[in-house]
Amino acid sequence: MPDSIFVWLRSQRFLLRLTVLTRILLAAGFIPTGMVKLLGQRFTTLPRSNAIGAFFEAMYQTGAFWNFMGAAQVLAGVLLLIPAFAHLGALVFLPVMACIVAIVTGVDFGAGTILITVLMLLAVLYLMAWDYGRFRSLFTTRPFPAGPRVPDLKLDAWERAGFVTFAVALFAFFGFTRNLVGAEVGRWAIWLGLAAGIFTLLRFVVISVRQGRGRDDSRTTGARRGEKPA
Repeated sequence: MPDSIFVWLRSQRFLLRLTVLTRILLAAGFIPTGMVKLLGQRFTTLPRSNAIGAFFEAMYQTGAFWNFMGAAQVLAGVLLLIPAFAHLGALVFLPVMACIVAIVTGVDFGAGTILITVLMLLAVLYLMAWDYGRFRSLFTTRPFPAGPRVPDLKLDAWERAGFVTFAVALFAFFGFTRNLVGAEVGRWAIWLGLAAGIFTLLRFVVISVRQGRGRDDSRTTGARRGEKPA
């Protein structure tokens, strides 16, 4: 069952794009945040009288552990952005996100924050499912069943350029929210990210339409030749 689900996931062109987008969103959300911790800076300005402020201040006062958490988040984010090591990034993110969900639930960050962190945890689980083939040997020694091969889908050059531009813009925006870059950079990042996102989406639509027409043409040709459509 997991093998067939894995093959199905890898055969969906849309899910390939969703995977790339999910990796970028998680990396962009955590690398600037991790850098704040890694550089030994406070994460929030909330007073200690506030439960959330008191929690973050206590974590900040641990010193080395605060830096370690930041390093783990930065490492996981960087690994997610490298295709060959993206599965390791998801693996590192899994305990990080599980701890964050437990923290925001226990300290009562609010329903909105809890929902967002749970969705992020589900996103990490999805990324691990996408790379199930790399983890498969941990669960079974059975050879991969005979049947449809795992598709090797790729982004075209324009899509890659769009995603890279979107990632740069997103990093700049989150860097602004963490006071790592200036406000002017953050403003430009919003417009650049929107433009790159719309361009990449439209490019995917064009590719899908072209591929759909190609399949229709091949089926029509086969039918005219008296062949049975696949």
